[in-house]
Amino acid sequence: MRFEEVLDEVGGFSKFQFLVLHLLCLPRVILPLHFLLHNFISGVPPHHCALGIPGDGSETLADPMTLALRVPREADGTFSSCRAFSTLVTLDLGHSNYTNVSMSVPCQDGWVYDRSQFTSTTATQWDLVCDSKKLNQAVATFFFIGVTIGAVIFGYLSDKFGRKPMILLSFVASAVFGTMSAFSVSYVMFAVTRTLCGVALTGMTITTLALSIEWTDIKHRTFTGTIISLGWSVGNMLLALLAYFIRDWRYLMLVVTSPCIAAIISWWWIPESARWLLANGKVKEAKKYLVQCAIMNGKYGYAAKLDTETLRKVTVSEVANKNYSYLDLVKTPKLRKITICSGIFWFAVSFAYYGISFKITGFGLNMYLTHFVYGAIEVPAKVGAYFALDRIGRRNGQAWSLIITGALIALNTAIPTENTLVRTCIAVVGKGFSEVAFTTAFLYTAELYPTVLRQCGLGYTSFIGRMGGSLVPMVMLLEDYWVFMPPLIFATTAIGSGCVVFLLPETMNVCLPENILDVEEGRHKRTSRNDAMVELNEINSIPVASA
Repeated sequence: MRFEEVLDEVGGFSKFQFLVLHLLCLPRVILPLHFLLHNFISGVPPHHCALGIPGDGSETLADPMTLALRVPREADGTFSSCRAFSTLVTLDLGHSNYTNVSMSVPCQDGWVYDRSQFTSTTATQWDLVCDSKKLNQAVATFFFIGVTIGAVIFGYLSDKFGRKPMILLSFVASAVFGTMSAFSVSYVMFAVTRTLCGVALTGMTITTLALSIEWTDIKHRTFTGTIISLGWSVGNMLLALLAYFIRDWRYLMLVVTSPCIAAIISWWWIPESARWLLANGKVKEAKKYLVQCAIMNGKYGYAAKLDTETLRKVTVSEVANKNYSYLDLVKTPKLRKITICSGIFWFAVSFAYYGISFKITGFGLNMYLTHFVYGAIEVPAKVGAYFALDRIGRRNGQAWSLIITGALIALNTAIPTENTLVRTCIAVVGKGFSEVAFTTAFLYTAELYPTVLRQCGLGYTSFIGRMGGSLVPMVMLLEDYWVFMPPLIFATTAIGSGCVVFLLPETMNVCLPENILDVEEGRHKRTSRNDAMVELNEINSIPVASA
């Protein structure tokens, strides 16, 4: 007896599932408020060297005439942001004359910033400009390094201790470290707390998705994945509005962290995954949640006759009391192939998505409107993904969304910069397809991995994906050497990884695999379950180094 049969009896998609979806949408709204926050809290306003003249240091830059006398020009004719003229007095001994000589030198007395757009950012707070601008970009990298670490930690702990406890830990830790970031007194403190905030937020990413999918029947998994993903789009648009009205980075940090309090309160009504409980032999706890589900869904007759003996037949662990770990992802051949290929496309999904998301200037619109449009285009993209994925399948959806995203990035590179409207439209469409790729990745990955390793699988793929996200700010610095290098890197990575997806199996309308055996048997012609069990045990006995 499979869990899907029990889920159909208690209501595979009814009031209980809608309650779970509503509760899990809140943390999905919180995520983009932090993941894309770098665009606003670390914005770099126009600036020039402090000139040591009366009024210098005000909220606006010096007038053009003053700048022409005191600041050198760049090759493109604009005033330098990082250098100023320094006047030296020299003595001609032969004629006893003094001569004034002006030379261009790096800023000696700090910078003056135009505060008409940003009241305060991390760049203006700690002068992270010019030679220190890499430190400003590194803030985003530090955050994604934390997200990467959190993926490994929460992926393992969620499979070991359950989904619900890890969600609470994520809520509390995100609230604490987000608040500490807002009150940072130094760049180092801010970098550390943002890194830890990234670690905490990852728990929301992977546990909420797995929990929602594990409570949903087969035919509604695509709908569930789409609805959960729409929470991200709502948060994305909300961030643009909040950033527009709150121009001080400390206040903005506090505001985007405050919804964690509401999430902590809502946690009390979030159920544990009955599928995970049964997979780990916790039959009595699973029965409690299944009875709650049946009663809420109006299945009173089945709730009365649901007993532990029936549920024991659904327990799906291959080996009693076996502790699964990340090493189990590579011990068996089919699962190993899934692990390698899913890691490749996850890197590209995150790499391309954040490569587009962090580029919100240069298209002729202000950054707040561009960010809002980027978030708004995700809604029709996800609705389109919902209808497409149940027709073309997960594999085709994942592959072609990546390939098209890469092609649009490359196309935008070839269009002259003066065609701002055309470039903006292509960038927005590319953003939509990158979001389709991200939406599909979560759903596809959750369906590829078995219940006993689903969070490890999501943790591993999230780890690889966040590595891609963490590299984006560094790759964008390469435009100082060649302006076309970053987009070409993003495009090549997306197209190549999209081709790799065709090596993976299709999961549309297939029961979720409960254990490793389901994955291995489901991918080849088998003789008997006992023979397959013997083969699996033999594989598990092989040392990992030789697997």
